[in-house]
Amino acid sequence: MAKLHFNYSTMNAGKSTVLLQASHNYRENGMQTYLLTAQLDDRAGKGRIASRIGIGAEADTFTPEDDLFALIAGRLAESAVACVFVDEAQFLTKPQVWQLARAVDDLGVPVMAYGLRVDFRGELFPGSAALLALADEMREVRTICHCGKKATMVVRKDAQGRVVTDGAQIEIGGNERYVSLCRRHWREAVGDL
Repeated sequence: MAKLHFNYSTMNAGKSTVLLQASHNYRENGMQTYLLTAQLDDRAGKGRIASRIGIGAEADTFTPEDDLFALIAGRLAESAVACVFVDEAQFLTKPQVWQLARAVDDLGVPVMAYGLRVDFRGELFPGSAALLALADEMREVRTICHCGKKATMVVRKDAQGRVVTDGAQIEIGGNERYVSLCRRHWREAVGDL
């Protein structure tokens, strides 16, 4: 039975690595997968999902205006797909999460979404909030804070390495901009102790 899965974490937990490994497992067993990633995150190159450990794969991209149900239905019309994988799922809109749910329910294809749960302010991304509400199954991909505790939060740093507490919710960046922390150390970093 097809399900909508949400694999969530903070930055630098290996979500893309897990996605790429799962897709590889399908392909190794002779099944095709369909990979999607947010167009606005082009750190690995346009239409590419890549991991910090050096593995990557080509993917179709989506923007907030795209109808993901139509994209998936179009891909399925070309050839069979065993699973759809969505990277950077925090950038989905609420209607797009419903479109993914419809693809699961109406097209019978499993969808595995991978993304951040919260932003640098500790607030849910709209796509993540919708996935937390609609996903059939959820799994936390864990990473650790510098203290060794589980990291559940992330801080954003400016060019001088100072923690920032306001600004646009979405700013693309990697290890140079974002640091994953446990809640206690996040509170300390943002001045909430």
